[in-house]
Amino acid sequence: MIRKRVVVSGVVQGVFFRDSCRREAAAAGLAGWVRNLPDGRVEAVFEGGPDAVERLVAWCGRGPSRAVVEQRHVVEEPPEGLDGFEVRGTDW
Repeated sequence: MIRKRVVVSGVVQGVFFRDSCRREAAAAGLAGWVRNLPDGRVEAVFEGGPDAVERLVAWCGRGPSRAVVEQRHVVEEPPEGLDGFEVRGTDW
């Protein structure tokens, strides 16, 4: 099991990025979460098998059809053993 945190910027809010990400991650059997950030970016965490995590990291580079991803920053982190995948609220 691996864990990666992805932060994407561009036109990524208001284009169903979070819900599409949730569906893609659930279909891949991944755990984690996705949320909007106050500066217009989207942050996601994926935990699971290396191939599935890499597929979702790659998906974040393009996002859903209405998204325009300009940058994608990826960091590997120690897995926390998350269960399920959720859309998190924002803290702002």
